[in-house]
Amino acid sequence: MSRPRVDVGTWKWPRMNDRIQTIDSPTQIAALGRRLRQAAASKEISPNAVIDIFERWSAALCGKGTDEIPGIAFLRLWLRRGTLEPILERELGPDLLDGGWRKEGRASLRVFPLGVVGHWPAGNIEIQPVLSMSCALLGGNACLVRVPGGLLEPTARFLEKLHEADRDGALVERIALAGFDHSRLDLHQAMAETVDGAMIWGGAEAVSQIRALPFPHWARVAVFGPRLSVAVMDSPTWNNAEERATWCQRIARDVWQFDQRACSSPQCLFLEKGAAGDVSAFVEGLKQAFAEENRVHPREEIHPSLTSAICLARASWLLGDRGRKAFFPESPDWTILLGAGPDIPKPTQGRTLYVLVVDDLLDAISRFGGAVQTMGLAIGDARREEALAQAAGRTGVDRIVKLGRMHVFGSPWDGVDLIRPMVRLVRHVYSVD
Repeated sequence: MSRPRVDVGTWKWPRMNDRIQTIDSPTQIAALGRRLRQAAASKEISPNAVIDIFERWSAALCGKGTDEIPGIAFLRLWLRRGTLEPILERELGPDLLDGGWRKEGRASLRVFPLGVVGHWPAGNIEIQPVLSMSCALLGGNACLVRVPGGLLEPTARFLEKLHEADRDGALVERIALAGFDHSRLDLHQAMAETVDGAMIWGGAEAVSQIRALPFPHWARVAVFGPRLSVAVMDSPTWNNAEERATWCQRIARDVWQFDQRACSSPQCLFLEKGAAGDVSAFVEGLKQAFAEENRVHPREEIHPSLTSAICLARASWLLGDRGRKAFFPESPDWTILLGAGPDIPKPTQGRTLYVLVVDDLLDAISRFGGAVQTMGLAIGDARREEALAQAAGRTGVDRIVKLGRMHVFGSPWDGVDLIRPMVRLVRHVYSVD
């Protein structure tokens, strides 16, 4: 979704029905921190109790006002017990979801929150402020969230729905949403000084700036920096005429979700060359799948800068090599750029997929160099897939999934736990045997 350019010198932050507080001074941040710390300390809440509220929140997010927000289908699924309970059981243990102590030999273990967790979400994914704070809330923490300017409206809508679902205010009182310009270093510093933990998302420059803030020495910091994702298919799979349409549909859906702005969005598809090396039939199926996905989920608007980037990518690709081809409608709705080689081109986004034919998928995977977060697979042979997964894991890939499920997240996320870093697992060894 495009964002209008604004002059930060004159633009005023809206109050968004008082769900998001406009911040002008470090003293306001400190006051929010004290209020949140008191709320978290005054009453404990178990992971199971949080999930109960999340279930109602998920149901409330259906309907007019939220259905059109990108990523809403993922968020609804994420907040469901069926998604979160297995994650919590794996990270914290099945006996800790209701709170209390769990026996471990002569000792006992219990989960305690960190206190106040600060959140710095990226500004290009509408659901990310909510997604980030949900991880800390599951650990019983309070959340201080800096909401990027472009995400004020959707975040306020999400919080309105939480107010409906959280009948007793058990979670609402643990949340403070702060709106201030990204250039206000004094406010970022005040926020860092206030928290006991932090979840930081975004590009390399933004992540580096936030990590350098004066967090307390005891603060736990989880960082989810910039990554990209790719898809790979072996020759028997993409040459299978009976299954071709299904695989193309799965690829299109992975491309369309989040408009390729998420780290899990496939920017490139590697096709392994086989005896039948002509990819024209496969590309034709992919074109049909892209056109159909565009019909079902049309782009409502596009920023001029993205339009320019797409047009430049099309032209540069065709001018770069005679063997390259490009397929696209007259509009910038979607683009397929066909070529060859094992190197990942610079992502264009905006539903622009590079399709590259390679002699060996292992050659392409060996060049990932830690930049790839998710690898979507369509491999016909289980032993071959195991070898590819082994190679991908060694190069730094954190998620290896079936094509069509590249945005279906669980834990670990980017190779690390989501809830566990934002809690303390306290060990009590009894003084009396």
